[in-house]
Amino acid sequence: MTMAVAKGIETVPLFLNNELTPSAATRFGAVFNPSTGEQIAQVPFCEPDEIDRVIRAAQDAFPKWRDTPVVERARVMFRLVALLEKNADQIARIVSREHGKTYSESVASIRRGIEVAEFACGIPTLTMGDTVHNLAQDVDCETYWHPLGVVAGITPFNFPFMVPLWMVPIALTCGNTFVLKPSEKVPLSAMRLGELLAEAGLPAGVFNIVHGDKVCVDTLLTHPLIKAVSFVGSTPVAKHVWDVGTKHGKRVQANGGAKNHIIVMPDADMDRTVGALQSSAFGCSGQRCMAGSHAVAVGKIGDTLVKALAAGADKMKVGPTDRDWGADMGPVITREHLNGVLANIEKGAKEGAKLARDGRGLKVADAPNGFYMGPTILDHLTPEMHVSKTELFGPVLGVTRVASLDEAIELTNKNPYGNGAVLYTRSGHAAREFKHRAGAGMIGINVGVPAPMAMFAFTGHDASFFGDLHMQGKEGIMFYTQQKMIMSRWHAEGSASSGGAGEFVTTRG
Repeated sequence: MTMAVAKGIETVPLFLNNELTPSAATRFGAVFNPSTGEQIAQVPFCEPDEIDRVIRAAQDAFPKWRDTPVVERARVMFRLVALLEKNADQIARIVSREHGKTYSESVASIRRGIEVAEFACGIPTLTMGDTVHNLAQDVDCETYWHPLGVVAGITPFNFPFMVPLWMVPIALTCGNTFVLKPSEKVPLSAMRLGELLAEAGLPAGVFNIVHGDKVCVDTLLTHPLIKAVSFVGSTPVAKHVWDVGTKHGKRVQANGGAKNHIIVMPDADMDRTVGALQSSAFGCSGQRCMAGSHAVAVGKIGDTLVKALAAGADKMKVGPTDRDWGADMGPVITREHLNGVLANIEKGAKEGAKLARDGRGLKVADAPNGFYMGPTILDHLTPEMHVSKTELFGPVLGVTRVASLDEAIELTNKNPYGNGAVLYTRSGHAAREFKHRAGAGMIGINVGVPAPMAMFAFTGHDASFFGDLHMQGKEGIMFYTQQKMIMSRWHAEGSASSGGAGEFVTTRG
């Protein structure tokens, strides 16, 4: 990708009308390589007038794209899937460089995004309406699903390529045009998505990218041409997006943070449970809203579980992901974020949590300035502790001990968030109790990260989600469309008309 250079640092452009377009911004944010700590780019913080220009380009493109037959819109998605498969390695390396994911984690995230594009290829069938012939005398009724117009997506740093794909394929194939604001920390892979959409044959103006901070977010939330906003990020920002967006008459789906509990029963397969829990808690350096960040040991297995988890964490290789493809875990996103996670660990220790494994102070010889810490385990957490209630968003696993499954479920349900909850057990009865009584939106039974595939909605609850219709699946299609009902009556030539104000009284009450 060709970018303008300012003071030796490449400047990320806008994506406007299928072109990489320099921004007129005068404020910029730094983009880092977390593995080395070096700045690799600067991202413009667009002002409202520039954002308005991009939105109006999307609005100009909307009528023609709306009227493009849905099967032709789906064919763009078919071509996009092929291009994503072809370029997956290159995209993964961009993601690893700007975010710090390991190569395998980057590839896996791209695969999940591809699944949404594959799902969108079926939208011609999934948006079929309903019809009733002769609903009343000579009256037929039918429904259509229509696109909304210009919609916006505001995406987080932790999955810079996957989360845009949660939104973009469904929104576009439903006939909307799209303005994406990727996280200012990781804008590079999103730009590659724009280029691939253009290569797939998407018309100019249908997909566009702007950059920025809160000014950009609030401009999208208040602009009169934006009809709907999709958001993924922290809970405080998700609530802000919901409050401001809905106040300005927009549909909003806003996914927030989480504190996902993984309950381990005494009869669980310990080896498999420990491996899954380690992957869930420390995968992606703990920077995901579906991380299993709070283990709940039931009965007398706490010491055995914590000892096995610490031993597994000791074997994990933490290191650069931009060049060392053998790392089990990479850095966190920025120095500021790292300091915040370390401060929360210190706070937990002061509150009485036991550091069963302390990952602070980790040094990586080949990358001394990277943003690293090791896997950390905080044992003997109690519900009132800050670290029990707060999403730390780092490679930190908390452990609480309880006496029974009932107590574990109660603990899980008192959690203010509602993304995921998991149970590890061999008992069908325990599993049945858990899946019916646990309050989270996504339930795992012997599955460490119960994030759904594309045909199912990402169903967070409580403080993990603000809105009515979730992302992905049929709810995602409903979010990006509106239903129109048509009732028609055609009389035969020369027939008498019943007419009158009461013509539907028997069918409508």
